[in-house]
Parts: sequence; structure tokens; C-alpha cells
Amino acid sequence: MSDISISDGPVDDIIRVAGKTPASKLASAITHAVLDKGHVTLRAIGAGPVNQAVKAIAIAQSFVGSQALTLSTRIGFATVRLPDQSEVSAMVFKVEAK
Repeated sequence: MSDISISDGPVDDIIRVAGKTPASKLASAITHAVLDKGHVTLRAIGAGPVNQAVKAIAIAQSFVGSQALTLSTRIGFATVRLPDQSEVSAMVFKVEAK
């Protein structure tokens, strides 16, 4: 299974972040999504994935900065139902170009 998985959400794409996701690969995925659609949503469950998401957003900012863009991030929570039907809280990062 891939470290980065993208699925169509009801409003926009969701990138699910794992603790082993390389921050540079995730930053590249963020950059491509923002340049293509203007926005992307990251979802991270747990401390490791949240750390990787934050690092990737910072790296992605350096990628888009050369094109005179600034990334804006809104952070929130979401409840996610797992395959075993249990529910967990996830951090959600909505990233868009300004």
C-alpha cells in the first residue's frame, strides 16, 4: 500500500497521511494538488502523521513560494469511522493557495 493515498471526498481531495509518509513526497503531492485545484485537504490520525503533515506543509510553502504563492492552512478535527466500525478523531488540514 502506498504511503500517500488520495480519495475523492464530497468537497475536495483528501490526502490521508501516515506516520511513515516522507514529508518531501507529501509536500510534492500538496503542491501539485494546490496548483491544479487551488486547495487540498490532509487528514492525519495520531502524533506521527500530524508531525509529517505539518513538516510537509512547510516544505510545500517553499515549493510554491517561487511562484509568488502563499499557502493558507485551516486546522480542525474530524471523526473518522475505521473499518472495524470504531471512531477516532483526526486532525484535518485544509490547505489553499493565496
